[in-house]
Amino acid sequence: MSLLKQQTYQPLTEAAAIDLALSLNVLPKNADLTCKEIGDGNLNLVFHIVDKQYDKGIIIKQALPYAKVVGESWPLTLKRAKIEADALKIFGQIAPDFVPRVYYTDDVLAVTVMEDLSHLLIARTGFIKGEAYPLISQHLGEYLAKTLFYTSDYGLGPAVKKERVKQFINPELCKITEDLIFTDPFYDAETNNFEAELRSAVEKLWQDEVLKHHVNILKKSFLTDAEVLLHGDLHTGSVFADHSETKVIDPEFAFYGPAGFDIGQVFANLLFQVIVNDKNRDIFIKHIETVWNVFENQFSHLWERENKEPLAKTSEFLEYNLSKFFDDSLGFAGCELIRRTIGLAHVADLDSIENKEIRIAAKLKALELGKNLIKLRKEIKDLKEFIHVVETVI
Repeated sequence: MSLLKQQTYQPLTEAAAIDLALSLNVLPKNADLTCKEIGDGNLNLVFHIVDKQYDKGIIIKQALPYAKVVGESWPLTLKRAKIEADALKIFGQIAPDFVPRVYYTDDVLAVTVMEDLSHLLIARTGFIKGEAYPLISQHLGEYLAKTLFYTSDYGLGPAVKKERVKQFINPELCKITEDLIFTDPFYDAETNNFEAELRSAVEKLWQDEVLKHHVNILKKSFLTDAEVLLHGDLHTGSVFADHSETKVIDPEFAFYGPAGFDIGQVFANLLFQVIVNDKNRDIFIKHIETVWNVFENQFSHLWERENKEPLAKTSEFLEYNLSKFFDDSLGFAGCELIRRTIGLAHVADLDSIENKEIRIAAKLKALELGKNLIKLRKEIKDLKEFIHVVETVI
């Protein structure tokens, strides 16, 4: 049976992925195709299919019904593939320069066929190799401004936005975030994973009741503030880049939540390079500043020109929203720094440091900076104060 007529889910093999690619007519009919499964994440199969004759490729991504990092004992809904495909289509309409093209989706197979980005490199990998990607922060600031404005009440109108909220109800993936970012790192959970040398600092973190109070407030915002359609997992492993191009991928965690969450994820994952990259530290601080400045400028422009709520077009209300986004983003960045250091899913920025003493020192800085951003987010009024807090810890 043709995969296009498949009535039940089955994981693809490399051979089946080639058959699917040929049936879609995305590549030339006489294409001589090769296929390699390249997925290095926890939740999906990813097939890179290339026509050897014309050097043209596509990506076929298929959701698995469980988390690879754990196995079949951690089941996951296949609906997340539709969530991801729908989010890619919406983000692609809003910010086409920064999102891969989607060629085909199949809800039964939980498959999305999309543009081949193999000419680019995962940004985190590039950063670790010494790349700085001069335009990535400008591109991410623009992506954030457009996606967060045009999916809000003020960019869509309340009625359409309410339909979108319903469309992107994503409880299983949100539960992962709620547990791994806002809960498990702040007590002695089985999912936590850290070196023995961090034990003293981690136990102090677990005993910090003020910190946990602030984390509860941030978690409440994540649970209840349906402001915008979020990517939901916008770290530097979800971004492809080179010196002139940036593409945001993998929005399977997409849902309606607080705008500051996506901004905070970007901040935190750039901050890892601020912590570990002595040579390019100033470049990454500048990247953080550029993300916010471009976001603020472009969001403000859209707010003033495209706002569907006449009474909301005041500078005071715009400033209220931008201040909330900024405060929230610092707190969410702090949670991300902590969870990527001692939680279940780490980052190579830290874990790839071979010298143990240097690695532990970097992780201690990440924990300290995370705590400060969470607890001081309401006191940090602008970028200058934010960078001062960062530099004080580093």
